Amino acid sequence: MLAVDGRAAETIRGSLLDRNAVSAAFFDQEAPRLAKACEEMAERFSRGGRLLAMGRGQYGTDAQHVSVEFVHPVIVGKRALPALDLSGAPRSVAPALLRPEDIVMGFAPPDGDPQTAWLLDEAHRAGAQTFALSGPDGDYAIGKDIAPSDPFIHQELIEILYHTLWETVHVFLEHREHGQDAGPAAFLYPFLESKPRDTSTLLANVADSIRAKARTDERLRTEAANSASAIAEAAAMIRQRIAAGGTIFTFGNGGSATDANDFALDCAAPIKAVRPLPAISLSSEPAVLTAVANDIGRDAIFLRQLIAHGRPGDVAVAISTSGGSANLIAALEEARRRGMLTVALLGYDGGEIGRRQLADVPLVVQCDYIPRIQEVQASIYHALIDTLQES
Repeated sequence: MLAVDGRAAETIRGSLLDRNAVSAAFFDQEAPRLAKACEEMAERFSRGGRLLAMGRGQYGTDAQHVSVEFVHPVIVGKRALPALDLSGAPRSVAPALLRPEDIVMGFAPPDGDPQTAWLLDEAHRAGAQTFALSGPDGDYAIGKDIAPSDPFIHQELIEILYHTLWETVHVFLEHREHGQDAGPAAFLYPFLESKPRDTSTLLANVADSIRAKARTDERLRTEAANSASAIAEAAAMIRQRIAAGGTIFTFGNGGSATDANDFALDCAAPIKAVRPLPAISLSSEPAVLTAVANDIGRDAIFLRQLIAHGRPGDVAVAISTSGGSANLIAALEEARRRGMLTVALLGYDGGEIGRRQLADVPLVVQCDYIPRIQEVQASIYHALIDTLQES
């Protein structure tokens, strides 16, 4: 283990705590608007609408994330909602796919992005509901006046935002179904209400729920700040390996895969004016992932790539909410065999990865709810990357 730089730890701690004030102010203000936007989303999903998302670079990972969350909800018993990531070729694909009942989210830096603005304008013309995240023009828009100037903090708030939309759209969908009008055949269905319910109280409750979710993040982020020395230790150990020619390999499943992609892009293609760091996401290779899963098994999808790429002195960064994914465990075991440094961002109590001590530096968000874990993990790895790049 390396000696931890006390100044680095204190800087990380302050950075994480500063995020809480930004988060509290943002969601206290935006919760009512988000609740209303979410109600419209539910209405559009009920009419067969889809969520279409796009972004460029790091912001494309948010489009990936929002798509997987809506299609594959982690809330037990909730339906799969149609969502697509159009980031690969929005100008080619969007005109062919857009429908008036759709919902379109454009992810961009705090100053906005011309290509994202173009997609939102096309969507608006088609009659779709639009979210400018960020940018000035959308049915729901985060303009420069309310967008945090720091791109990492901005991206973290956006992740909380779309997680809360995904979580609460199901509330409105269930409310609509329980309040549906059965028409002339209503006498056959006495358990259905004849008129839709009033949503005014529901909107206020949803807004309060959004604020409460942000408060939970702020509490967990404070706990992470109290463990800033572990983040500083991870930064010091990774820095040593990069200085010796090492590469960072990130990997995770589902929403954690998109975070792994974001982590690697933030290092290799920084959105801040800093030196790029060598980083590769093993979660960003769909042809390799599906080939290995099909021919060998899903537990080998990251292991196989580390066999091909991993060298002594490299760094393996596993991102998991449960800490129990077999493919992450196999990859970390292989990384250990190859003399790689192992770092893990985990949730719950660290899971099997924590119990088996497969990470040289485990960074655990002590929470049992996946969206909150992922949101605070984003703050942790952004603080980690800031520390690496500042050094």
